[in-house]
Amino acid sequence: MDVVNGMQLAKKSYENYSHENLLSVIQSDFLQFSLQYTSENHGAEFTFDNGISMCLLADGIVAFNHNNKSPTSKSIVLSCGIHGNETAPIEICNQLVNDLVNQKINTDHRVLFIFGNLDSMPSAQRFIEENLNRLFSKEQSSSSIEGLRAAKIMRIVDDFFSAASETADRIHYDLHTAIRPSKNEKFAVYPFLHGKPYSKQQLAFLSACDVNTILLSQSPTTTFSYYSSLNHNAHAFTVELGTVMPFGQNDMSKFTALMATLTELLTKAGVNVPDFGQCNMDIYNVNQVINKHHSDFALHFDDNIANFETFSKGALIASETGCEYRAQHDGEAIVFPNANVAIGQRALLTVIPYAL
Repeated sequence: MDVVNGMQLAKKSYENYSHENLLSVIQSDFLQFSLQYTSENHGAEFTFDNGISMCLLADGIVAFNHNNKSPTSKSIVLSCGIHGNETAPIEICNQLVNDLVNQKINTDHRVLFIFGNLDSMPSAQRFIEENLNRLFSKEQSSSSIEGLRAAKIMRIVDDFFSAASETADRIHYDLHTAIRPSKNEKFAVYPFLHGKPYSKQQLAFLSACDVNTILLSQSPTTTFSYYSSLNHNAHAFTVELGTVMPFGQNDMSKFTALMATLTELLTKAGVNVPDFGQCNMDIYNVNQVINKHHSDFALHFDDNIANFETFSKGALIASETGCEYRAQHDGEAIVFPNANVAIGQRALLTVIPYAL
C-alpha cells in the first residue's frame, strides 16, 4: 500500500466496526481516520460524557453539537484542505477535532468541520482534476472528483445552516495557505456582500487570530466562503495563513493566536476581542480581477515575487493575446498570481488600500 507523508492512499470500510472500536480509531487521529477509512452509509453518531454529540456526515466531514446548547449558540463551519497541499489549516482543524473527540475541550455551539479535498491530500497536490474552490455554485455542475465533492459539501452545508436557529450567528472560516510567500503573511478575503455592511466585529475577531490584512471582494465568485455568505447569510471569509508547506513541516508556533482564538470561539459563549478601532489592520479593495483567456497568458514579474508587492501606475503586470493588463494606481498590489490556472479562471487579483 502506497504511503505519502505517512498517509495511506487506499481506503477500507468501517461499516463492520463496533461502535467502540470505531470511536477508538477516530480518537487516535481524525485526519488519518478520514484518509484511511470510508463508508457508503454515513451517519454514525456518538455521545460523550460531557454532553457533546458527534456525527460522521461524510468522509472527512464531522459535526459536533452540545445537547444542552443555549439559545445563544452559534453555528460554525471550519473548513480546510479545499486544496490538498495546504497543510497548516488541515493540521489546525485536525487538532481541534482531536481535542473535541478526546474531550480535552467542550463546545457550546453547533460546529461543522470539513476536510475538503481528501483525494489530493496524500500526494500533496492542490487538486486532482479541478480547482475545488472554483466549484461552489448551484448554477454549475461537474462530474470530476472535485465536482462531486463540491456537490456533497454544498448539500451538507445547506443542511447544517438550515437547521440553525433564526437568531444564531452563522460563521464560516475557510482556512487556506497561499502558493507563494506574502509581504502580509496572514490575510483574509471578505466575500462580496451585495451591499450589506461589513462586520467590524468579525474583522476584530480575525485580528485577534493574528490576521490583520483584509481584502474586500467586489464581485461574485464560486469560492466556498462566498457560497456560505450568499446562500446562508453567514459571516464567511477565505483565510490565508501563510505559505504551502509539506505535512509536518509547518511552524505551528505561528498559529498560537489563531488556535487560542478559535478554541475560545468553540468553547465559550462569546470571544473577547478588541474594538475594531484598536485593531491595526491593513484593508484593501480588490481593484482588478484578471482572468486567463488564452494559453499565452503571462505574468510580467518574477516567479518568486511575494503577494502584496506593489507596482507603479501604468506598469505592465500581465498580458495575453489582444490584451495587456497594467496597474491603474500607484501602489496597486498583486495577490494570488498564478499563470498556470485553467482557461477562464482567475490568474491574478490587484488591490489598493481602502479605509473602512
